[in-house]
Amino acid sequence: MTTRHRWTRPRLAATVASAAALTLAVGVTAPAAASELYPSPSPAAVTAADIPAVDEIVSSDNMEIVANLPKPAGFDATNALNSDLAFQGDYAFSGNYNGFAIYDISNPKRPELVSQVLCPGGQNDVAVTGDLLFLSTDSSRSDNSCNSVSQSAAIKESWEGIKIFDISDKENPRYVAAVETACGSHTHTLVPDKYGKDVYLYVSSYSPSTAFPDCQPPHDGISIIKVPLHNPAAAGVVNFPNLFPDGGNPGAPVNPGVSATTGCHDITVFPSKDLAAGACMGDGILLDISERDNPRVIERVQDNVNFAFWHSATFNNTGTKVVFTDELGGGGAATCNAAVGPTRGADGVYDITGRGTNLNLEFRSYFKIPREQASTENCVAHNGSLIPVPGRDIMVQAWYQGGVSVWDFTDSANPVEIGWIDRGPVSDTTLITGGPWSTYYYNGYIYSNEIQRGFDVIQINDPRTNPARGVRYDELNVQTQPVFRR
Repeated sequence: MTTRHRWTRPRLAATVASAAALTLAVGVTAPAAASELYPSPSPAAVTAADIPAVDEIVSSDNMEIVANLPKPAGFDATNALNSDLAFQGDYAFSGNYNGFAIYDISNPKRPELVSQVLCPGGQNDVAVTGDLLFLSTDSSRSDNSCNSVSQSAAIKESWEGIKIFDISDKENPRYVAAVETACGSHTHTLVPDKYGKDVYLYVSSYSPSTAFPDCQPPHDGISIIKVPLHNPAAAGVVNFPNLFPDGGNPGAPVNPGVSATTGCHDITVFPSKDLAAGACMGDGILLDISERDNPRVIERVQDNVNFAFWHSATFNNTGTKVVFTDELGGGGAATCNAAVGPTRGADGVYDITGRGTNLNLEFRSYFKIPREQASTENCVAHNGSLIPVPGRDIMVQAWYQGGVSVWDFTDSANPVEIGWIDRGPVSDTTLITGGPWSTYYYNGYIYSNEIQRGFDVIQINDPRTNPARGVRYDELNVQTQPVFRR
């Protein structure tokens, strides 16, 4: 494997030229150009020749991969995709369609596999709190055990939902409970209560069918699970709030190319502000979560020109902005190219305006990586997190085979990339799903769950992100955004 550094010309994110481009959002006059804040070299524009070869790593000169652990046996099949990540102390928890793994990251440049749990179910997104780990199962199974096999959702006895593990012994996680949820659990969000006694899980799922007894349409809400921390075996569904009484975005033929809303894909909460942002297929929403078991939609936007599938949401440090992602092509298509352009399969940056629960989402700009990818590379905006730099809004983000991008959206109307790293395609002849699924910053390093190539540790050395090294977390679930502390 070879590595080389290369700067590309930064491209400012595109902004909407007219209000017609958005259904329920508005634009504003752009502030000062970001190029004034980020002077850069001026090499030739990116061309097809700039696409790295298979197994070649290219990057900006401020980022490098400092460690990699290939997927362990049992997780190493092409269809056993690495998925989400969570963190606690000196440990990283890595989801995989066949289960989850625990890594010791006390020395980030020499991570070690501590244990793995074989428990097929896809996507197997993870979240942790205290001695508990929660695992999402969004694959219809014969039962709720880790020995289950795939079984049609048309069979009433089939199971999907949340599994709960005791991780007090990191070398020997123990399965303690399971909760079935309507349409399974594609993703889940951990929401602490205000008293430290319980946690709630907001379970996102979608795509109901009249053929599925436990996943009937309409499916316009989320399942809410209450987990008593002293007795996790007593966890259960306590509510299924209807977030879209009007049915949500109808999709095609009313809005061609846009997913109809039949639930949510992902929700991020900002507990200290009693606020959540939901990416819900055809809609982006803000929710008041002051009643943890009864969230209430207080703002809703659509973008029926450029957003095909509202995938995820990230608040800035102060909870005054939201970055929504559009997973155009469902993560399985090559959309980082000139034909698709800079405003589709991108991020949408929104400012939150107003007071109390009278809030508005106001569109400011799009951001998409400025490098074209090969036709064999699935590439689109995917999971990322804040780099907690005081006074600035900087995000690290996975783009599947588009690699990892670090970008600054402090100027909401003019976001700009400040670093990147790209491993090159899995294959130069066939599109094989690969690249970073989730890429998050935690206690001084960037951790990336590479779908095919394993667990990556990335270091960024840049004066714009270095202040984040003084910010430490005891625990991090990215969809449960903390107020950072130094």
